[in-house]
Amino acid sequence: MNPRLRLGLALLWSAVALAGCETTPEPDPTQVKLTDVDERLGRVERVVSNQSLLTLSQRIDVLEAQMREMRGTIDELQNSNDTLRKQQRDLYADLDRRLKALGPGPGAGGGVLLPPAGSAPAAAGPAGQSAVADDQTAYNRAFDALKASDYNGAIAQFREFLRQYPKSALADNAQYWLGEGYYVTRDYDNAIAAFRAVGEQYPQSRKAPDALLKTGYAQFELRHMADARASLSQVVQRYPGTDAAKLAAERLTKIPPDAP
Repeated sequence: MNPRLRLGLALLWSAVALAGCETTPEPDPTQVKLTDVDERLGRVERVVSNQSLLTLSQRIDVLEAQMREMRGTIDELQNSNDTLRKQQRDLYADLDRRLKALGPGPGAGGGVLLPPAGSAPAAAGPAGQSAVADDQTAYNRAFDALKASDYNGAIAQFREFLRQYPKSALADNAQYWLGEGYYVTRDYDNAIAAFRAVGEQYPQSRKAPDALLKTGYAQFELRHMADARASLSQVVQRYPGTDAAKLAAERLTKIPPDAP
């Protein structure tokens, strides 16, 4: 081969080699490190993001559980409120039934409750009024307050009646209706004391069965189930066949056998 041609080819290959070196430079170490750091940061951000989403999801689950619990509590409160309202209506209805059952008794249409047959004649007072007339007037006034749903006024007047006329033929009735005034206002402790006084002080009173029955009712409302069971069972045993005994037996079915 011609020496000149050989030299030309050598120069050509040298130029191609140099051009190849210029198009594929060595990677910059700094850029490589920056790229690596970038990738690591990306991975960290993805992990943190996933953890944040998990934490947020867990908090949402907790909040939803709390909301369900609150809804349950609200439902229970509403049910309790409905139960209390029904009980209050039952109390008023029961008292109203008892008042109506008396018919045109004391305080109704200006009627006067007469003392039992065989009682001693009343002694005239300084103003020409008998003691019986005085206690009848006081009793009628208290009873009218009870019929008008002025329960606090009736309680005060029956208490005053019993203080002024402890020996009156109307005292057992006054003692019983005092208990009813306490019962309908949900003052069950005082109601129990008033009803018990009927049986203790006036054991032969016509109000004794009802007083013992309402004692059991009040104990039931206080959740004193053992006491309620004892009182209601006494009504059934002492006064069989009466309305009080029937009501006592009905209420006994609502007391669980294992209730303390």
